[in-house]
Amino acid sequence: MDSIDLEVLKACDRWTQAGLKCQLVTVIKTWGSSPRPEGAMLVICEDGQVVGSVSGGCIEDDLIERVRNEGIQRTLPEIVTYGITADEAHRFGLPCGGTLQLALEPISAHSRIAELLQRLGQHQLLARRLDLRTGEVRLDQASSGMSLQISTTALTTIHGPRWRLLIIGAGQLSRFLASIAVGMDYHVTVCDPREEYRAGWQVDGVQVVHAMPDDLVIEMRLDSRSAVVALTHDPKLDDLALMEALKSEAFYVGAIGSRSNNAKRRERLKEFAVTDAELAKLHGPIGLYIGSKTPAEIAISILAELTAVKNNIHLPLEVQVEHAKKVALQLPAAPVCGV
Repeated sequence: MDSIDLEVLKACDRWTQAGLKCQLVTVIKTWGSSPRPEGAMLVICEDGQVVGSVSGGCIEDDLIERVRNEGIQRTLPEIVTYGITADEAHRFGLPCGGTLQLALEPISAHSRIAELLQRLGQHQLLARRLDLRTGEVRLDQASSGMSLQISTTALTTIHGPRWRLLIIGAGQLSRFLASIAVGMDYHVTVCDPREEYRAGWQVDGVQVVHAMPDDLVIEMRLDSRSAVVALTHDPKLDDLALMEALKSEAFYVGAIGSRSNNAKRRERLKEFAVTDAELAKLHGPIGLYIGSKTPAEIAISILAELTAVKNNIHLPLEVQVEHAKKVALQLPAAPVCGV
């Protein structure tokens, strides 16, 4: 599963290789409420095909109609703004009078899309600088903290996985978790020293590592854009890795297991001199309480919690697994046969 931005870039390359004209559209600034963030992209082919999104659909419709009626005539980038007036906001369905500023870029060999894709395939994080006066493109290494930049002369967009996810354990749940996380633009690494679990385990775009998890945690030098999820149920593999992860700057550290297993895990970690402050960072039982049963549902639950933490969203007790299950146990049993 590719991220939306990667799908857009691949469509750019595919249509260009086929000799078709296409236009890359990037959200560069928003005012008020907007459906898509800065950096969101779509590409429109000269035949009206579109991949990606920059709004709820109304602006896409206008852009597609213009291409169908006028073709793709521009040879240089152009900045356009939608929703300045109340009438335009209503026409284009922008909520609360929101305004979007977009960069329209005709794609050509000078756009360096194929090179960008090749380097992204190597998990590089890149800054793509578009000269708004000439259409020339430069590709440079980027740092994880960089974000979109716009000036009167250049647009710089950031491409590649800016977040890292280490999954400990190569089981079935890991497969779903990794697949979805790749689509969310994470650089995913799966670590499992057990050959029987690694055999046949493969998800496109995911690195599978044969190493002791705690050694890999140290080697990865986890930063504030890193997350760790332990899924083996094996204390010999999980505990030491969690100990190292909790001492790192990782924004999220979680481990699967029941409430009782989670309590035992915390006691074991204290024996490894993990402090109360470090233990407070551990998410377990992991995920949000959504009644998940299958591996796919559990993966969604885990990534929902991880995403909330990444976005600095405070989760109420009602959606946290431990609290929700305690409440469920206290509820009276459902009546049986009308009793």
